[in-house]
Amino acid sequence: MSLKTLLLAATAATAFSTASFADHKSVEIEDAYARVSSPSAKTGAAFLHITNHTDVDDRLIGVKSDVAARVELHTHEAGDNGVMRMIHVEEGFDLPAGSEHVLKRGGDHVMLMGLNRSLAHGDVVPVTLVFEKAGEMTVDIKVDLERKAQHGEAHAEHGHSHSDDHAEHDHSKHH
Repeated sequence: MSLKTLLLAATAATAFSTASFADHKSVEIEDAYARVSSPSAKTGAAFLHITNHTDVDDRLIGVKSDVAARVELHTHEAGDNGVMRMIHVEEGFDLPAGSEHVLKRGGDHVMLMGLNRSLAHGDVVPVTLVFEKAGEMTVDIKVDLERKAQHGEAHAEHGHSHSDDHAEHDHSKHH
């Protein structure tokens, strides 16, 4: 086999494996948006749908962004007095193979604390999601101050009051 034939075969094999890899989805992020209660708010939140298209279990273990001093994965839980409060989920969120995990208002979400600039409707916030297996994925999340909570996403439906002003929530367990 000549060197030229060998190089052509190697190039074809590389092109085939690259195309195959590019067509394979691993973790997909959809419907991402962020909110703040007002342009001068010091906290905000981001919401998104994560789909694990692989056959391997994964976990969202962290999140980071230059837009805030602290960025954490949070969820809501009922306190002893029945009032919902946000807590930091240090272990992250499970993402079993072939499943989806929705970060939504009134549930699991990305918390942006100590915003270093005001966020207005239409602004873009770059957020890096850190997965245990899939690694880091940076997503540009648009600020949407007009979107209403989807059916089933607001605690008000279950008799709990819930404000979009995340500064009013109890963060006593976020350490």
